[in-house]
Amino acid sequence: MPYTFQTVPQITIHAGANAQLGQLLAQRFTPGRLMLVTDRFLVTSGLIAPALRSLEEAGWQVLVYDEVQADPPDHVVRAAADKGRAFGAQVVLGFGGGSSMDVAKLVAVLVDSSQPLESMYGIDQVKGHRVPLIQIPTTAGTGSEVTPVSIVTTGETTKSGIVASQLYADMVLLDASLTTGLPPAVTAATGIDAMVHAIEAYTSKHKKNPLSDLAATKALALLSGNLLTVVKNGSDLQARENMLLGSMLAGQAFANSPVAAVHALAYPLGGHFHIPHGLSNALVLGHVLRFNAEAAAPHYAELADVVAPGGTGSAEARAVAFISAIDALVAGTGLSMRLRDHKVSESMLERLAADAMLQQRLLMNNPKDVTEADALAIYRAAY
Repeated sequence: MPYTFQTVPQITIHAGANAQLGQLLAQRFTPGRLMLVTDRFLVTSGLIAPALRSLEEAGWQVLVYDEVQADPPDHVVRAAADKGRAFGAQVVLGFGGGSSMDVAKLVAVLVDSSQPLESMYGIDQVKGHRVPLIQIPTTAGTGSEVTPVSIVTTGETTKSGIVASQLYADMVLLDASLTTGLPPAVTAATGIDAMVHAIEAYTSKHKKNPLSDLAATKALALLSGNLLTVVKNGSDLQARENMLLGSMLAGQAFANSPVAAVHALAYPLGGHFHIPHGLSNALVLGHVLRFNAEAAAPHYAELADVVAPGGTGSAEARAVAFISAIDALVAGTGLSMRLRDHKVSESMLERLAADAMLQQRLLMNNPKDVTEADALAIYRAAY
């Protein structure tokens, strides 16, 4: 069966490289007006300071936009684009977690386009081109640096996706030194998010292919093998770099073989209760795996060889071993794993199930069809 695998054209992996960022960018782009899209914490914490110094020393004129919020609402995207236009941004740099990188993608399109944001939602609805885009992740989780996807909160509680090849960056820098200060809970949630990307890409009903499988299995090996290390010892630079690489490979996998029901059920948790995306995924992961187990048994059995090697038995038995290994990894991070632990009200479960059904773009990729009753049963199991 024919397939296509797309990714970004340049990836640099170099711990500490953000302090030479200006020179690195000048090797590829003529220094000019650069808009840096980030969040307030990264500015006030000083994490971004070495990169800013390097950019200015290399002759870049920098506008810092630090008003990105988690689960960025559409008005933040529009405000960022307006500031970028007024500044005359020639290059856009996303620096931060998935939210900052997602906003940067859209700013890079909007600053030089008359197309309204609301007409971009869906698949391949972005028209025209964008200014050059660089992405630097500060968490090992979303893989957004290598995906053509941007997730925006539209209205009060609904998340909508924009998927278009224009959202692929020109350049990605993975600098593990930027991730060593992440708190254990954030490290755990973002790492599990990346594992979900790998698992769902490997089991996707649509567009699964040998190259996405290679990326997904290597990602899952790196992530599962280093997650507990970085949760317990955040300063382990090699383990942090392994997590960044795993997250990026998982991003490459799901950019080409898309995610499914775990994400579909996670989005309403973020929309209604502002639970961070990685944690939302973690809260429903095991329950969705068990729901899928029969339909996905052959694929889960293959993934068992990655996270729990040496097992024997039928595909069904190996699938059970895989799910048990994932459950144990998640439990080992120390995250509270019940919806009730995160202020989710039982009276909202039916609304969550109804909202999950709106994510047909994702549910269509699940190994097993998911009805609203199924979604409700999964939420109840997670409660």
